[in-house]
Amino acid sequence: MNARAPSPPRPSQRPRPPRARATGSARARSRVCSSALSLLVICLLPLLPLGCGFQLRGVVEIPEALNPIYIQAGASPVREALLDQLTGGAVQLAPTPAEAKLIVRILSERQASRVVAVDTTGRVLAYELLYYVTYDAIAPDGAELVPAQTLELMRNFDNPDVEVLGKQLEEAMIYQDFARDAADRILMRLRVTLIDTSPSQP
Repeated sequence: MNARAPSPPRPSQRPRPPRARATGSARARSRVCSSALSLLVICLLPLLPLGCGFQLRGVVEIPEALNPIYIQAGASPVREALLDQLTGGAVQLAPTPAEAKLIVRILSERQASRVVAVDTTGRVLAYELLYYVTYDAIAPDGAELVPAQTLELMRNFDNPDVEVLGKQLEEAMIYQDFARDAADRILMRLRVTLIDTSPSQP
């Protein structure tokens, strides 16, 4: 009988390195970092509206000599947004023009839209929604304090494959945003113009 050749020796298996375990101090440092990051985010949140150009409700400065004011307009979303901004602040609202020292008039508001994108079949893919607001400010005797100015706001509106009612609701929400944005801009321009032109207090 032929002798069997000896089997080659198996390579020795290296022991697997033990898995690293997080120590108590590492876990504690992780919790501290997470808490610090959360605190930083909470502290920065109140600054976001200011950085985006929006004013906090009631934070509006109007010269004392022009307070109270009256917002004159018909059925106007911008008028409602202005009243909402001024309610609860230092600016007083006069119930009638005769009792006001400043009359802000919303002269006109207009909505419009235009097509900005279509596909190869002519189907509309996106619109551009537009909102125009014209306003001025006068004294009770009719003297012009802020000349008539027109704001133009616009935003793209995609035409998704949803029901007509859903599109109408989304479009209505965009126009509500337009009204609030217009109110913010009107108050900002009034503040700059009126403070620069108002007589100095003794």
